[in-house]
Amino acid sequence: MAAPPKFPPTATVPRPLSIDQALHQSEPLARLGERLRDSAARLAAIVPVLPAGLVPHVRSGPVDETGWTLLAANPAVAAKLRQLVPTIDTTLQAKGWQATAIRVRIQPAGV
Repeated sequence: MAAPPKFPPTATVPRPLSIDQALHQSEPLARLGERLRDSAARLAAIVPVLPAGLVPHVRSGPVDETGWTLLAANPAVAAKLRQLVPTIDTTLQAKGWQATAIRVRIQPAGV
């Protein structure tokens, strides 16, 4: 005869959500995912107007109500990006994005 368990069974742990599921089920995370996709799409749109040697040193940064941030790997890349801001802005407007501020920030690789 089996003895009753010492501890009653506990509720099971819910299955973890994938990142995609979490992004779709949470309103704040869904907005974050939308901003991430928007930022990546903007970078993809401007790659053709960037010098080829610059592209590996530029990353897309956050998009918010006030504008978009481009992340440069070093000060030299940031300086060149600042020179290209009018061209970048024109390219984005031609591809359907509204005119917003384009900020350039330095963020070394690995940060």
